[in-house]
Amino acid sequence: MRNHYVIIVAGGSGSRMGVNMPKQFLPIGGLPILMHTIRRFRVYSSAVHILVVLPAEQIPVWEDLCRHYQFDEAVLVIPGGKTRFQSVRNGLEQIRAADGLVAVHDGVRPFVTPELIRSGFETAERTGSAVACVPLKDSVRLVQPDGSSQAVDRTSYRLIQTPQTFQLALFRDAFRASEQSFFTDCASVVEYAGYPITLIDGSYDNIKITTPEDLEISELKIRSMA
Repeated sequence: MRNHYVIIVAGGSGSRMGVNMPKQFLPIGGLPILMHTIRRFRVYSSAVHILVVLPAEQIPVWEDLCRHYQFDEAVLVIPGGKTRFQSVRNGLEQIRAADGLVAVHDGVRPFVTPELIRSGFETAERTGSAVACVPLKDSVRLVQPDGSSQAVDRTSYRLIQTPQTFQLALFRDAFRASEQSFFTDCASVVEYAGYPITLIDGSYDNIKITTPEDLEISELKIRSMA
């Protein structure tokens, strides 16, 4: 197995939750969301190198939570930047290997499966990249600047998820670019550098917890898995 790394980016503030605590620290199933996410990757492989990127001011809170929950998974915690691009780059700079594969995952997607993680690494090994996505379920309309709208073919669109997995050398080259306003995820950075993006099937269960409704659904999902 080549060197496998995962950069888990957890920079949420909890504002959309209506709480003061960062959303990645909110509990579901009696454990902070971020801890569930980390354990998903550990279930995939005991050998994967896990890097967690947090805002610097949240690192002491995380350390207190780890002591409180006796959470002793081996992870490297790294201070993030002002943007997601900067946070991922901070994590990437801590990877010393010249060759390998790196996945980037949202800290608040705790239902990623080992099968999806494996699919990402195996596809990126072959093609250079692997970006999880799902088809749209609802009808879609394109809204014009004047307020008018038109129907578009939803089969031509995908909702992008994480993990997004890449060959390490390719990924490192892409992140040498200056940050652009349209860098919404790692795939957009890699594409800007001129590399093709390979899409893989994600999962509708692989939700990103951002709202109180997501939190309620996640609590029910955790209970059903117990």
